[in-house]
Amino acid sequence: MAEEQVGFVTMGEAAGQVGEIPTIGVGMLGYAFMGKAHTNAYKKIPYICWPPAAIPKLVAICGRNEAAVSEAARRYGFARYYTQWQQLVADPEVELFDNGAPNNLHAEPCIAAAEAGKHIICEKPLGRTAAEARAMLEAVKKAGVKHACAFNYRFVPAVRLAKELIDRGDLGQIYHFRARYLQEWIADPNFPKVWRLDKQIAGSGVLGDLGAHIIDLARFLVGEPKAVNGLTRTFIKERPLPDGSGRGIVDVDDAFVALVDFENGALGTLEATRFARGRKNHNTFEINGSKGTIVFDLERLNELQFFSVDQPREVQGFTTILVTESYHPYWKFWWPHGHIIGWEHTFVHELNHFIEAIKLNKPVEPYGATFEDGYRAAVICDAILTSAENGGERVEIRY
Repeated sequence: MAEEQVGFVTMGEAAGQVGEIPTIGVGMLGYAFMGKAHTNAYKKIPYICWPPAAIPKLVAICGRNEAAVSEAARRYGFARYYTQWQQLVADPEVELFDNGAPNNLHAEPCIAAAEAGKHIICEKPLGRTAAEARAMLEAVKKAGVKHACAFNYRFVPAVRLAKELIDRGDLGQIYHFRARYLQEWIADPNFPKVWRLDKQIAGSGVLGDLGAHIIDLARFLVGEPKAVNGLTRTFIKERPLPDGSGRGIVDVDDAFVALVDFENGALGTLEATRFARGRKNHNTFEINGSKGTIVFDLERLNELQFFSVDQPREVQGFTTILVTESYHPYWKFWWPHGHIIGWEHTFVHELNHFIEAIKLNKPVEPYGATFEDGYRAAVICDAILTSAENGGERVEIRY
């Protein structure tokens, strides 16, 4: 099949209306890690988030490798596939454009989708640079479409509970925010130079991949930073090329650390690496305030540790809250208390929230992240890189 052609797979009945519930046509760019996670969520929404604002209709999926994308369409349940993103954007049945492609394919397809009147959710980092992210933000604003940047950790029930406790004043004045996102998957020097290690495609290394998440959590939970100091390291400077043709230069960061000066007077530290042996997906933060402390660890995502000075002195200490009660955030969709959920369910919450924003004309913010949030995270990432390039000097944040 030539590149410009369209492929079809046989799937289910055509939608339009399902009973009294409308459908929303989904077009997905990318079919790998995030494609699987997002598709899983779209399939769960109709029966978990009942009654949904709309039932996702898996219209089309797009990828450059025809054999792989056609198999993904068949496996995931999309009605058809494309090998060029322009065809996906032009499909009249696509109402929601879901961009899970590599970072170099975030800006141009999303801008085109906005111009075509599609609502858009795009994986993080929104752009490879702040300038790229700003162009995307301006496009969705001009088009008047709904937009979301896929910072899914906002939709962990325990994180949302932390947000509610902070907003309610249970921690008092916030003094400190400390976050670490640690993984180990490229620690082997013989691990190949995949696209995430190529600046032209990824924009940055661990900073945009993992750091963007904790930067967003810092803004979501504590507030805007006014300045940063940052350092980066590239530990393995050359790696084998995936096709076995030799070795390639690694031109992105393997690790970073940053100091954050928040506008509200809080101090913060951020750290991320993909060289922490033994750490699989260790995304953790601690927030200290005048009245208490919150601690969260993604690897124990159903739990939130909470300390309050309002507890009687004789029993003061950290309480581990199992965030599975019916009155906890998002738990109305799930099981009896104590029956825990997992990482993949954050996407159910996130995408259901976005579909409700589209169909019920509700705001995506403040609990969901918009392209504005994606742009601001990109500005902070750029500032950390600028600081690192200049020996860790203080860089003011200017949006």
